[in-house]
Amino acid sequence: MKDYYYFLGIPKDASAEDIKKAYRKLSLKYHPDKNDNDEFFSDRFREAQEAYETLTDADRRRLYDQNLSSQQRNIKSALPPKIKSFSANKIRAKVDEEITVYWNTYDADLVKIVPFGLEKPNGERTIRIKEFDSQGKFQILLHATNTVLHKTIVQGITITELAESESKSEEKESLNNSSESFPKSPKKENQSKRLVSVLIFIALTALIIWLMFS
Repeated sequence: MKDYYYFLGIPKDASAEDIKKAYRKLSLKYHPDKNDNDEFFSDRFREAQEAYETLTDADRRRLYDQNLSSQQRNIKSALPPKIKSFSANKIRAKVDEEITVYWNTYDADLVKIVPFGLEKPNGERTIRIKEFDSQGKFQILLHATNTVLHKTIVQGITITELAESESKSEEKESLNNSSESFPKSPKKENQSKRLVSVLIFIALTALIIWLMFS
């Protein structure tokens, strides 16, 4: 069961007005029309709608709160949260390039990844980087929380922008390395062998002449 309060960023005793404000903020952020109909943002937009519709209906909210409390009592761990791994398939990328992020957490009943949102304790997610900050960086943060202990640990990944000139340089270097690794053609090897044979023949002939007239 999803924690709509955590997803909306509001406390469990939030008023209807607080819920409405949080929903408006997220719906603007995740609206498909503003994100090129990206599937990830479309899913987040639907989750925001689902949370709003559930929490603004008094009867649905009361039933939801009961089920959420029951579930959290059953699944929560009394151990501190841990992040076993958090990585990306690349740490240098260009604008509009896709990267895939992988994570694995323990004893965390709430896992949030910025800019993704709420996620499962373990998984992977692919995102297309639309822009970098003024320093050419794109930050991804993993928050693993154990709400029983009220403890959260955070780990980050920084993706560095790969400039167009660097990209072309790397491609050129890759091509050069590939060409250097190609084996010599049989034709060139045969020419080298013939040249060695001729030099040996000339040396032997000169030696024989020298012996005859010495």
